[in-house]
Amino acid sequence: MKRGDIITYAEMAAEEGFAIQRGMNFNINNKDYGIVLMSVRPNAPYADRFEDDGTTIIYEGHDAQSNFVPSGKNPRDIDQPALTPSKSLTENGKFLQAVMRYKKGEKPKKIKVYEKIKSGIWVYNGFFNLTDAWLEESNNRNVFKFKLVMIEDVADGVISEQEDFDIAHNRLIPTEVKVQVWKRDKGRCVYCNSDINLHFDHIIPFSKGGASITVENIQLLCAKCNLKKHANIE
Repeated sequence: MKRGDIITYAEMAAEEGFAIQRGMNFNINNKDYGIVLMSVRPNAPYADRFEDDGTTIIYEGHDAQSNFVPSGKNPRDIDQPALTPSKSLTENGKFLQAVMRYKKGEKPKKIKVYEKIKSGIWVYNGFFNLTDAWLEESNNRNVFKFKLVMIEDVADGVISEQEDFDIAHNRLIPTEVKVQVWKRDKGRCVYCNSDINLHFDHIIPFSKGGASITVENIQLLCAKCNLKKHANIE
């Protein structure tokens, strides 16, 4: 899978080997990376955001499970917990503990990020390092914020496939651009009209001066047409 690939939930579950039921997943099925599901859409349940031209994600922690909330309370009325009532770590707590280990000199935890851009449509945003965490006041309660920094080097073995030929200079395409391009291109490859194996493609590659932040330089291509285009460029 390559950064910018457009997938369904079923394809995401098949890629990871399990039905992903929650947004934060620290070590599922003994994977050596965590998984987060994010969204910056209006009315998204959590206040995730991009910074630094899309190379940094500020990811909001998750609320307490409803069965751990005192009677008469709403999960959004209380602080996001690091521990369950039985004192085991929540996913917030696991992410926080990983940050603490990183700050003591361990390698950062690698996090695989999927972004929801509309109902049923997800984009694979690649791997990020988990580098920081803090509590932030929001609507009279404390919520966790986690800092994720994009990994661009494919040589460390984290990303096994060869990504776009401009990988070394890649920047995430802003969500609003993705949404506009998806709507403009009607969810189909602009070359062959296929609606499977789609990818957000830079018309002029980033490494050749093409922008990631303008709708005019982004298009939908299927995997087959994407390979043909890049072969012609090379």
